[in-house]
Amino acid sequence: MGGSTEGSQLDPREMSRRRMLRNAGVLGIGLPALAGLLDACSGGGNNNDSGSGGGNSPFPGHKKYKFNLVNHVTTNSFFTPTRYGADDACEILGCSYSWTGSENSIVSEMVNAMNSAVTAKVAGIGIPVIDKTAFTAPTQSALAAGIPVISYNANPPVGSRTPVMSYIGQDLTKAGVEAGQRILQQVKPGDTVACMIATPGTGNIQPRADGAKSVLEPAGIKFVQVATGAIETKEIPAVDSWFQGHKDTKFLYAVDAGSGIAVAKAVEKYKSTGVKGSGWDVGTPTLQQVKSGNLDFTIDQQAYLQGFLSILQLFLYQVSGGLVAPVDTNTGLKFVTKDNVEPYLATQNRFEGSSEKKTTLQAPSSIQAS
Repeated sequence: MGGSTEGSQLDPREMSRRRMLRNAGVLGIGLPALAGLLDACSGGGNNNDSGSGGGNSPFPGHKKYKFNLVNHVTTNSFFTPTRYGADDACEILGCSYSWTGSENSIVSEMVNAMNSAVTAKVAGIGIPVIDKTAFTAPTQSALAAGIPVISYNANPPVGSRTPVMSYIGQDLTKAGVEAGQRILQQVKPGDTVACMIATPGTGNIQPRADGAKSVLEPAGIKFVQVATGAIETKEIPAVDSWFQGHKDTKFLYAVDAGSGIAVAKAVEKYKSTGVKGSGWDVGTPTLQQVKSGNLDFTIDQQAYLQGFLSILQLFLYQVSGGLVAPVDTNTGLKFVTKDNVEPYLATQNRFEGSSEKKTTLQAPSSIQAS
C-alpha cells in the first residue's frame, strides 16, 4: 500500500498520537495540553470499565468508557473513514464504541438502537438526526439518565426540538448553496438540473438539495428532485432509467455518494447529449470519476473527523465531569475537481477510507489559503 512516509517506523500509538495532534486545531485545543492528554491515555479499544491512567495522568483512574455511535446506513462505504476515526480515537484514549443502527435509513431501527444504548447505560451516544421528531424522546431519555448525546453527519433539521449537545459535521445547507452556485456556471435560464437524492426528506441530504434549489430556481433554472434509493447498487439503474426519459437535462446533481457514482455512469454513457454531473464525498470510485472527467466536482466533508471528534468530545465530557461540554464543529466543505484530485488518489489511507492500514503521511510543503 503506498503513502507511508516519515514516522512509518513508529509504534501504532505514536502514529495515532501524531494524527490527533494534526487535527487538534479543529477543537481549539492547545498542543501542549493535548500532548499531555495523549501521554496519559493508554491504547486499546476493547476494554472493560476498569480504571486507567497513571500517576502523571491529567485523568487519574478514568474509566475505559463505552460509547455508542448509531448510524442510518451502517454498511455504506462513506462511513468507512468515520469508523476508522472512531477506532483511532478509542485506541488513543483507551475506550471503546459500538456501531449500531439501520442499513437502509429506517428511522425506527435507529430509534431502537438508541433506546438499547440508553438501557445499556453507555457513556455517550452519537447519532445522525435525520428525522425532525423521531429522536427527540430518546435523546431526552438519554440526557435524563446522564448520557451525553451529540449528532454527527446530520444536524437536527430546522424545527426539530431534539436537544443534542453538539453537532459534528458539514453545514449541509451551505454546502448545497455553494454547490448550486458552482452548477449555475454550467447552465442557463430554462435548463433543467436534476437532483439525485437517495432518500428525500432525510436530514443528512435534503438540506444539500434545498440549498442548491435556493440558488438555481431564482436564476431561472428548472430544478427537479429524483429519488434513487438508499442501496448503492440500485442507484445506478435508477438514475439511468430516469435520464432515458429526460435526455434534455443539462446537469445531474448528486447529494450522496451512491447517487454520485450513478450520475458518473450516466454522464459517461450519455455523453453525446452534453449532460454534465457532480458527486458527493471522496470515496475512491468517486475520485476516479472526477479524474476521468465524468464528474465536474465532488465535495469533501471529512468523514474521518466525524468519527474521531465524536468520540473525543464524548470522552472529554466524561473525564471533565461535564465541564468540557461538546461544541459544534463544522468539518468543512472542499470542492474536489480534476485540478486537485490527484493527492486524494496518490495514497491509500484511513483518513479517506481507502485502506485500513495505519500510516502517517507527509503534509504538503505549502498550504493554499482558502
